[in-house]
Amino acid sequence: MLEVKALSIDELRQRTSEKWREYPADVLPLFVAETDFPLAPTVKAALQRAVDTGDTGYVASRGPLAETYASFAKRRFDWDVDASRIRSTADVSMGIVEILRRVVQPGERVIVMPPVYPPFYDLIAEAGAEVERVPLRDTGMAWEIDLDGIRSALEEGARAILLCNPHNPTGTVHAGESLAALADLADEFDAAVVSDEIHAPLAQPGAGFTPFLSIGSAAQKVGYAVVSASKAFNLAGLKCALMVSAHDDTAAVLRGLPVEVVWRTGQLGLLAAVAAFGEESDPWLDGLLHALDHNRVLLEDLLARHLPDARYRIPAAGYLAWIDVSDLGLGDNPARRILKDAKVALNDGSAFGAEGTGFVRLNFGTGPEIITEAIERIASLVSR
Repeated sequence: MLEVKALSIDELRQRTSEKWREYPADVLPLFVAETDFPLAPTVKAALQRAVDTGDTGYVASRGPLAETYASFAKRRFDWDVDASRIRSTADVSMGIVEILRRVVQPGERVIVMPPVYPPFYDLIAEAGAEVERVPLRDTGMAWEIDLDGIRSALEEGARAILLCNPHNPTGTVHAGESLAALADLADEFDAAVVSDEIHAPLAQPGAGFTPFLSIGSAAQKVGYAVVSASKAFNLAGLKCALMVSAHDDTAAVLRGLPVEVVWRTGQLGLLAAVAAFGEESDPWLDGLLHALDHNRVLLEDLLARHLPDARYRIPAAGYLAWIDVSDLGLGDNPARRILKDAKVALNDGSAFGAEGTGFVRLNFGTGPEIITEAIERIASLVSR
């Protein structure tokens, strides 16, 4: 395992990406899902080789990406993936839209499970479908898939399920038993499941992450997974994702996609993804998970000491904290108040669905000192 440490605030402010350009320099940006760590050495070397040789053209029709991801999936998840059933595209959002366009008809309904990644609502609309909301169940200890609600929606005509696994924003790693039951329901009603698994490499050891397509024949029959190295390795700007199938029929759907869907894959993104998914990157990824484990526990401690009325469950995956701040007296839009008066940029929970009212999403994929200062700023605001 390599030690992975975030860059300093001065180094980070030299970046020109959304996270570090959206707000003035007096704001701590803990909103968009970018991380503040240096690139993995293997990825940096791959990109440097491409720049040195001018290897910046179109992606090749043949290459090692699918096989490299299949090896990664076996090492990290014990998941057997057939590389011949994988296609690439620019990003996970594009993969979701292109698959949905082929598994639902215009005007048909697609189930989402809020609170959920806000672009899901727009992606369904882009595919010509309509959103069917079946919120996650909050047990008081965890969030779970509402299988009864899913059944009711399918009985009423919903034709597909857009799954977030691991779940954004709650960091939930859905139980294998729930995923198996979801697959059986989809199979019973001849519905498709599109599983966004972009946060899968960030599942903590022992969290029990289960790839949807790995759970059995029903999931393989109805399911598609869309994956990427972009969240774990901070490669969103390089544009590369993979659409994975595990059945002859679903593989035929991916093969039938227009060639331009694949050609939208970025060459630098593909080269970076091959490096990221390669075995030589595993020590860096393990070090990242260790750093995030420290940060997620640190955040719990900081909230307990400075904001004891906030409610937070340590996420099992990712670097996004879902925090209930409804008892802090920050008004109807706590994220807006925190930005205005504490100079900390968080995501407003209501953007994730009505279930997120009173919540904020905080990105802890940064240095401990930045997390500490952010919570102290918010605590100062609350105390005033």
